[in-house]
Amino acid sequence: MAEAADIQGMSPSPARRWLRRTASALAGAPLVAAVLAGVAAPQAQAGAVTKAPPTGSSTVSVALDTLTPSAPVKGDTLTVSGTLTNKGKETVTDAQVDLRVGPRLYNRTSIDAAARRTGYIPGTDPYPIGGKYTVEINKLPSGISQDFSLSVPISKLELGDDGVYQLGVSLTGRTSHAQYDQVLGIKRTFLPWQSEDRETKTGISYLWPLIASAHLTAETGSDEQQTPVFADDDLAGEIAPGGRLEQMVSLGSQLPVTWVIDPDLLASVDAMTKSYRVKSGDTTVAGTNQTVAKKWLTSLEAAVADGKVVALPFGDPDLASIAHRGKNVSGTLRHLQTASEVAGTTVETILHMKPSTDFAWPVDGAIDPSIVDVATSAGAHNVIARSDSLQETAGLPYTPNAARPIGGGTTAVVSDARLSTAFQGDMADAGDSTLAVQKFLALTLALSEQDTDKDRNIVVAPQRMPTIAQAQSMARALHALDDDRWTQSRTLVQAAAAKPDAEATTAVPRASQYPRKLRSQELPTQAFQDIKSTQASLDDFQVILTQPERVVTPFGNAVNRSMSTSWRGKPLEAQQYRDSVRTYLQGLISEVQLISKSDVTLSGRSATIPVTVQNRLLQDVDHLVLRLRSENATRLELNDGGAVAEQPIQIGAGHSQSVKFDAAAKINGQVQMTAQLYTEDGRPYGAAMPFTVKVSELTPTVLLVIAGGLLLLVLAGIRMYAHRKRANAGGAAGDDGSEPEQPSDPTPDTGPESTEPSGTGEKVDR
Repeated sequence: MAEAADIQGMSPSPARRWLRRTASALAGAPLVAAVLAGVAAPQAQAGAVTKAPPTGSSTVSVALDTLTPSAPVKGDTLTVSGTLTNKGKETVTDAQVDLRVGPRLYNRTSIDAAARRTGYIPGTDPYPIGGKYTVEINKLPSGISQDFSLSVPISKLELGDDGVYQLGVSLTGRTSHAQYDQVLGIKRTFLPWQSEDRETKTGISYLWPLIASAHLTAETGSDEQQTPVFADDDLAGEIAPGGRLEQMVSLGSQLPVTWVIDPDLLASVDAMTKSYRVKSGDTTVAGTNQTVAKKWLTSLEAAVADGKVVALPFGDPDLASIAHRGKNVSGTLRHLQTASEVAGTTVETILHMKPSTDFAWPVDGAIDPSIVDVATSAGAHNVIARSDSLQETAGLPYTPNAARPIGGGTTAVVSDARLSTAFQGDMADAGDSTLAVQKFLALTLALSEQDTDKDRNIVVAPQRMPTIAQAQSMARALHALDDDRWTQSRTLVQAAAAKPDAEATTAVPRASQYPRKLRSQELPTQAFQDIKSTQASLDDFQVILTQPERVVTPFGNAVNRSMSTSWRGKPLEAQQYRDSVRTYLQGLISEVQLISKSDVTLSGRSATIPVTVQNRLLQDVDHLVLRLRSENATRLELNDGGAVAEQPIQIGAGHSQSVKFDAAAKINGQVQMTAQLYTEDGRPYGAAMPFTVKVSELTPTVLLVIAGGLLLLVLAGIRMYAHRKRANAGGAAGDDGSEPEQPSDPTPDTGPESTEPSGTGEKVDR
């Protein structure tokens, strides 16, 4: 009761304090009895727990589904509708629904405290309005729900000065065990009341995020257009009519908001407007949602035509994860800088407008010095923080401007934590949504009344990926502020440029103050090690390509997606995505390889050793060197006395090339050889290929015997030929006596191994 009295701004009398202590003692007696009874109960019954049915003002659940208008003015009629549900064991009879208007709440702390109240407190809660402004409920059986609607002219509420009032909806009735009127259920909400416009209004900058999880893979088709490959077609559902992202665009187009967009989302939807493929098991199928994608982009382009757009770095990289786990892994900050550089170009190309790229948005606005450093290293001069991270320490009686200089030319744009988290719950329930909307409006009005002499700019940064119900609730709240009675819409850029409050805190919290829950969701250091390994392989690979952009662009984007904030809380999915990128890249790299060869036998002092290089990619490769090494140059030397010989390699797409090395044998026996591809700067490419050469030198005596044998064979052949000619004289007229064609050595360049159409990817399928 004391807390309730404080909430209402009342001081309890001595008699009431005595009554409160007596009531507490009486309330405690049954509890003690229950405990003693539990101790005396047989041990066999110790584990049996029976939940007691609700009693008192918790007997009936009251849900407020609608409250219109949300912020009434003089002459309005307030209509409240909702649902009553009997949670008790007995039927409620002779009941009625009433409105109760509490005293004015003077600050946001009192609003928070009032929102936590649940039960009814006689003598503290106000009397009902009564009269004809009630709804009669003759009977409400146990477990049954019943809708109600109640309308009251605003003039009958007897509201006083402008401000926030607590509004209660209660059910008073009787049960078989309590044949007297009692409050069996109550639900409270807030009613913002301002009869006239204010001269000084609070600027509200509401961020409207268009962010989604990663859907595009690093794979592309083998055609000239490089048809993109999606991991799934879930994005189509989000942008289709009624989908989450379609609703965000439809609702946002009617609101005075600042759009905060991940350029990767735009690039992904833009890819869907053309031919695209979707993974299905071990193969891919054609995507069919081009029309949906085109319509969504057209709607978005129209919605952002006024230019209030902030572009995040491509892929929405997790700044906190980079700062805490990744910045010491070489190359990580370079990826972040690249993601920032391509952000503006991507948005401008697709939406045909120039966005602001000067903002960084850490998860939940939580910052520390390392996060700020990482954000500014990528070129951001404004960091979107939140007031529960950058907390006020000077005891200000009002909420200061959002802009705070934090050193080094960087501005922390501090969003209001209460307003930013107002719609994070499950807004699918109409009652929860209505309560959230009313509390949001109450908090904004209470904020505006803190100090009427200051022109302030407040930022609201909601959750990154609101659900449909959350977005709809946010839109309802903002529409209630359309008349600009105590607020005025402003852009995020305007809020960041506003004059900072001299008394507001500018001290960035220490790293130890970063929330543990958020830290536990960060990408691990291994994630950035994986990204580093993938990038190193990509760097080596692109050196040999004649069209490196066909590989560098899709893999570079995939690397940025690997650092996305959308992976928070999904470590397995994040690992699988990184693995898929790395595996596909390794598959492409292995398409340029040495063809395994069997052991070679050399007869004679000199010969050539062929080594074949295969290119199964869809583009030519160059800047490669094939190096052959003899492990025993005394027995078998290469290129006039050396142990190593090398030749430059240039192979067309889908071709193989046989490279021949001159070799000279010195001594009979086996020699281990190793063939290895290198890039021109000396880095090994692919795996080495070992094979064995067996040297078998021929002596002059052996050669003389072989020559004699060959001479006898020639003479015998001449004799047989002459004999056959005589025997066949006058033979058939069709014989021309031509010699059969002899097989020739393979050509150095074989040409394409298949003329069939290529499959998905940068390689030639076999």
